[in-house]
Amino acid sequence: MAQTVLVTGGTGFIAGWCIVHLLERGHAVRTTVRDLTKEQRVRAAAGAANSDRLTVVVADLNDDRGWDAAVAGCDYVLHVASPLGGGTTTSRNALIAPARDGTLRVLRAAAKAGVKRVVMTSAAAAARPPLTSQRASDETVWSDPDDPQFDAYRVSKILAERAAWDFVRAEGKETLLTTILPGAVFGPIRDAENLGSVQIIQGLLRGRPGALPRLGFWIVDVRDLADLHVRAMTAESAAGQRFIAAGEFMWMEDMAKTLRAQLGAAGAKTSTRRLPDFVVRLLLPFMANLRSLAPLLGRRFPLNTDKARQVLGFTPRPVAMTLVECARSLVD
Repeated sequence: MAQTVLVTGGTGFIAGWCIVHLLERGHAVRTTVRDLTKEQRVRAAAGAANSDRLTVVVADLNDDRGWDAAVAGCDYVLHVASPLGGGTTTSRNALIAPARDGTLRVLRAAAKAGVKRVVMTSAAAAARPPLTSQRASDETVWSDPDDPQFDAYRVSKILAERAAWDFVRAEGKETLLTTILPGAVFGPIRDAENLGSVQIIQGLLRGRPGALPRLGFWIVDVRDLADLHVRAMTAESAAGQRFIAAGEFMWMEDMAKTLRAQLGAAGAKTSTRRLPDFVVRLLLPFMANLRSLAPLLGRRFPLNTDKARQVLGFTPRPVAMTLVECARSLVD
């Protein structure tokens, strides 16, 4: 049965694919932007098909206005929007307020409107224990926002998810919320702006960095992530639950080798040279896209995704496919 679903942050990478998946399943979709001048971008990313079931409205995570109207009449909400930024103290403060307070604005409006469920995009880092603990990341772990391994963006995700669960527990509405905790999100882009983590692939295609640090990622395809959001939206077993979303772990060096091997001329600039760890520690402060990952240098931390696979049927596609199709979309 077709439902009306609000997707927050309609210009975003993940939100764009959520919109596509919902429209393909016959739902009516409402999505938020901060400025209506972005409406055509949202519609172009969604594709021409079924666009008559897509509505774009104005609502800002930093402002109370607009959220009651955005949620009114909706059966479900996919709260995907979140601010992005760097790792300085200033950006940390700037990121936490809109992430945490914006989440609470969405949840209050959803609870008031009688929405059946809010599916919120958190981050796998929100379920990561201290790196020295040897404990695997799973949904029972609640990360410490004061742990120095986390940059400003990840701290904002940790605190926003905590605030969300605190809110629904205080209201006695735990079943209103489900959270999805993705790893590094790659895959085909539908819009050349707001690339998020795809900037890492873009950099590799452009030959940056020229030599690769020993960094790795638990990777999830954006299409599989969007599908998981939609599954979690209606599955009874997902109510009041957290789900880590990730496929395979891959080192940057292996990511680069995959791109060079499968992209031909388009991957020719991609470096596969390894940079010694001591050199990386000297250079990371100058590597904007990667410096926040310095605590993870050389670490392949364990992560458990059994819950999403068993409860929601999450079946991530091969990471090599994700990387190549992501890169080809950037080239195109």
